[in-house]
Amino acid sequence: MNAQQSSRSFVKSLLLIAAFLPAVAMAQAWPTKQPIKLVAVFPPGGSVDQVARIIAPVLSQQLGQSIIVENKGGASGVIGTSSMLSAPADGYTFAVVFDTHGVNQSLIPNMPYDSKKDIVPLVLVGTSAMVLTSNVGNEYKTFADVVAAAKAKKNVSFGTIGNGSLGHLAMALLGKNGNMEFNHIPYKGGGPLMTDAVAGHVPLAMGTVFLSKPHIDNKRIRPLAVTSSKRVAEFPDVPTIAEAGFAGFEAPAWWAVLASAKTPPDIVKRMNEELNKVLNNPEVAHKLSAQGIDISGGSVDKAKTFIDKQIDVWAKVVRDNGIKPD
Repeated sequence: MNAQQSSRSFVKSLLLIAAFLPAVAMAQAWPTKQPIKLVAVFPPGGSVDQVARIIAPVLSQQLGQSIIVENKGGASGVIGTSSMLSAPADGYTFAVVFDTHGVNQSLIPNMPYDSKKDIVPLVLVGTSAMVLTSNVGNEYKTFADVVAAAKAKKNVSFGTIGNGSLGHLAMALLGKNGNMEFNHIPYKGGGPLMTDAVAGHVPLAMGTVFLSKPHIDNKRIRPLAVTSSKRVAEFPDVPTIAEAGFAGFEAPAWWAVLASAKTPPDIVKRMNEELNKVLNNPEVAHKLSAQGIDISGGSVDKAKTFIDKQIDVWAKVVRDNGIKPD
């Protein structure tokens, strides 16, 4: 190599180093620049809001930076997730989402983002069974009663938190698998659903453990079956739908923390590590368990594999049943 070639090679090396240094500096400086925002993609008071506010203070303490929980509800989480994606991908804005994130891509036309390509899941916070319940005063005393009535095409009505919700899709999948007919009654959230379920205005309701448990404990509604692969600790005598005659049936509710796919890999790795520390914190674990959430945690790849599978499973249910958004 002559002197001129050596000089050119040296200049190229300097340029490569110069291009790399800003990213390194940003990752090393993070998160000293500003407070971190956790966008809870549903309104205050629900499970997404609760999960965000349980995580935030411990994460703040670990990182030595303020954490702000910002509620941005609407469009089953799309508005809040879009808000996260529209912010700079510099590790200061993340989103806490619910299982609707796994349905939106197939249900909502003209989605403003691709749920698989534009987003990286930082951690799967946890999963929960959904519970099919009946009002204590109606004729459905067991899950077998529901199955018999639905097979006989007796116009069996059930309520959920909304059209295209996981509860809606779970019942659509159950109906398809069992040659049963159900009449779906969508509500504008869990509060109105439980109000009508307790009052007996809707005979059946499909909701999370978080949503249903207080009313089950008060003996206002009766648990008939759960959608998890195993029985849940809160209701050990309540069968899973799978063991009640529908082998392999599973429809878990779930929560996750997401980031833009453009977020620097070092920050993604660090946030995954910090969030796993949060989930291993005994106080956090106790609070999440009290919400009926089975903590998952684990790697970014584990979270992505789980969420991508949910997107694919429920896309098929949406297609097979011709389900449309409100």
